[in-house]
Amino acid sequence: MATNRKLGRTTDIRLAMLKTLTTDLILHEKIETTETRAKEVKSIADSLIALAIKEKDNFEMVDVKVSKAKLDSKGNKVTELVKSKNGKEYLKVVKEETTEKRQKDMPSRLNARRKMMKMINKVKDSEGKNIDLTAKLFNDIAPRYQGRVGGYTTILKTGPRRGDNAEVVILKLV
Repeated sequence: MATNRKLGRTTDIRLAMLKTLTTDLILHEKIETTETRAKEVKSIADSLIALAIKEKDNFEMVDVKVSKAKLDSKGNKVTELVKSKNGKEYLKVVKEETTEKRQKDMPSRLNARRKMMKMINKVKDSEGKNIDLTAKLFNDIAPRYQGRVGGYTTILKTGPRRGDNAEVVILKLV
């Protein structure tokens, strides 16, 4: 007997659909879909949020040396004229080394991040910049549900769809 619903799709198409729905749920915190799809996505989303809650504070802050281009008052890179070994002159960007504090994931949190990345798609915003949904799970969603044990999503029935009479629901984070 199968442990999950087939949803009338082949395996690869079904997994891609569930991955997309889960990504949309985490990104928008609310989706509208059919009841059977919502039940499948609910279990995936609840497990991802539970994983995020478990590994939320499992990191350490480390000092990292960073080499960046030096910028002038207008925000342009500072360059200097340098002579090469064969006598030619060229412009070289002036670099400055600084140390920054960054988060370093512990091994179990890194494993959790990789599991999350398997279950959600990469997303870009309207300007073309990547949105880090795993960071959203760890930093925004996990602290919200810190004291809660399960039940991070809810299904609200909205009625049958007009075309095929399928039961439509709204799946959202509580």
